[in-house]
Amino acid sequence: MAILLTAQTRVLAVNATGAYGGAQVRFMREFGTQVVAHVASGRPEPVQGLPTFPTIAAAVAATGATAAAIFTPAPGVRDSVEEAAEAGLGLAFAAAEFVPLHDALRAAERARAVGLWLVGPNSSGIATPGQAVLGALPPGFTSPGRVGVIGRSGTLTMNVCRSLSLAGIGQSSVVHVGGDVICGRNPHEWLRLFMEDRGTDAVVYLGEPGGSKEYALAQEVSRAVKPVVVLVVGRQVPQRKRMGHAGALVGAEHETAAAKCDALAAAGAHVARHIPDIVTLLQTLAGKPTGAVQESAA
Repeated sequence: MAILLTAQTRVLAVNATGAYGGAQVRFMREFGTQVVAHVASGRPEPVQGLPTFPTIAAAVAATGATAAAIFTPAPGVRDSVEEAAEAGLGLAFAAAEFVPLHDALRAAERARAVGLWLVGPNSSGIATPGQAVLGALPPGFTSPGRVGVIGRSGTLTMNVCRSLSLAGIGQSSVVHVGGDVICGRNPHEWLRLFMEDRGTDAVVYLGEPGGSKEYALAQEVSRAVKPVVVLVVGRQVPQRKRMGHAGALVGAEHETAAAKCDALAAAGAHVARHIPDIVTLLQTLAGKPTGAVQESAA
């Protein structure tokens, strides 16, 4: 998955001059991310020792950046994503939650049309462990390896990565697609990318109740050339009650965790019921002895 994000990827921080965005940029740089400039209209002076440009296009022309971490508030996310698409970027992460539905639809459509891989909105980010991160995925929870991780829940994604790392199972790349109904790229698209990635041997998918994303994923799983381990949380979620994310709303029986697990299992996925099961399944698939996760393995 380093085909998208590596230690050499030159990243723009978009509208990250506030307290939250500034803290995230410092965090990303500490992780190893090569943040080369800020984009913030009306801020001509350098920020955090980095040059500042009024537009993404101007920043790209001056720095050769190919990716962006977008911290624009929700009402402006569509404009920032479309600007990133027009500037020719290949990867963008959008942090904001509560992006208007039609804005998210149009931003995702524009990004896909020009080949921009959009992570989010309402995402914790994407990381290539040991190399770079866009967003807030903690470096201490990840470790370099050959298992790809795709998640709909940011917190669950972080916790699973930590469990894998403690068990000595590293990750090739980790992506939190976003917790809203609309995300820039859907899980089955990320799975297809992992299937083509020579640095990935197996994939972990972390799903939720609500929506139909897991059914598109199941179709991709049926064609997968690498093992896919899935965990769909929320088996006790009642229908028509939103659980945390806008996308985690069960409106019908086929949107329940149980129905999704059945569909994924029928497609050939290895279904886990709990986080420790993911570790055990991956160890079994790799032909290694199974055992309890040890804190000392970090």
